[in-house]
Amino acid sequence: MLTAPMNRLPVLLALVLHAGCLWAGGTYQTPEDFLHEVFAGNVPAPQVLWLKDDVRETSTSIMGHRYPAIRVRYWLQGTRSAWILEEIGKERPITTGLVINEQGIERLRVLVFRESRGWEVKHPFFTDQFPGIQLTAGRELDGPIDGVSGATLSVRALKKLARLALYFHRQVVTSNDAAP
Repeated sequence: MLTAPMNRLPVLLALVLHAGCLWAGGTYQTPEDFLHEVFAGNVPAPQVLWLKDDVRETSTSIMGHRYPAIRVRYWLQGTRSAWILEEIGKERPITTGLVINEQGIERLRVLVFRESRGWEVKHPFFTDQFPGIQLTAGRELDGPIDGVSGATLSVRALKKLARLALYFHRQVVTSNDAAP
């Protein structure tokens, strides 16, 4: 009689641990809600940056692999742009909203986190390190971003996305300045 509950203990423990993993991920904000917040409800029409030639080559260099799209949507209002980008943390994509302005990163927010670990990067104690960060001539971030113990791959993914959004922003603002 006493051995039956002990046989269930590993199953119960596995269920509790699995449930904890499920709570780590989730949708924290939809991309649509992020854009409405960023642009105070007056969201500009989306535009497209085609990833070809030098843009493809540089984005591949920044990410360490080809970005899995041939074009990226963005929203531009004056010299302020918003981007919804994804990068794999360990195994699953992390959807991130980024806003870039003339001073660099204005905002970085984790919108959807699908990993079982590393979810701490969604919190302001981590994301509040990004505002004001810019891209150096060598396409690195110009300031330090402290890591989070146990979230190394998620931190690395968000740093890559920050670099990519800053680079993309330069491309679209420069091309808009050149347009008649």
